[in-house]
Amino acid sequence: MRKEILKGFTMVVLTVALAFAAAVVSANAQSSTKLSAVIPFNFAVGNQTMTSGEYSVRSITNDGAGLVIKSDDTGKSVVRLSNSIEPQRNKTQARLVFHKYGQRYFLAEVWAGAGSEGRQLLESREERAIRHEFDRLARNTYETVELLATLR
Repeated sequence: MRKEILKGFTMVVLTVALAFAAAVVSANAQSSTKLSAVIPFNFAVGNQTMTSGEYSVRSITNDGAGLVIKSDDTGKSVVRLSNSIEPQRNKTQARLVFHKYGQRYFLAEVWAGAGSEGRQLLESREERAIRHEFDRLARNTYETVELLATLR
């Protein structure tokens, strides 16, 4: 009798553990949305210059703060930290937002679309220096360039 109770208890514990593991795997799969976009110009992410081509962007941390931007053409990738930003009511599509200073582009925001929060990349030293130079010359700080992305 005692063996049967122990066996039943073991089965319940295993079932609960498997259900928990399946829930964690499912939650991770849902949170690791990958964006894809074709970027027709060279751009900077942090201190890395990326060439034009097809790119994917995905989160590598549970809170979404860490992003990896990877070239599907060359395999080159860069990791950057980001901050959460509120969704914009009139813009619901997945997109990448760049700041353009003259002919220089900097990846600034990543949006998964559909009312989800966006991610704002931390400004690099190079972008900050260019922005200060533009401010000193009394030019408009930057243009905003948005490219649509697809969810995978």
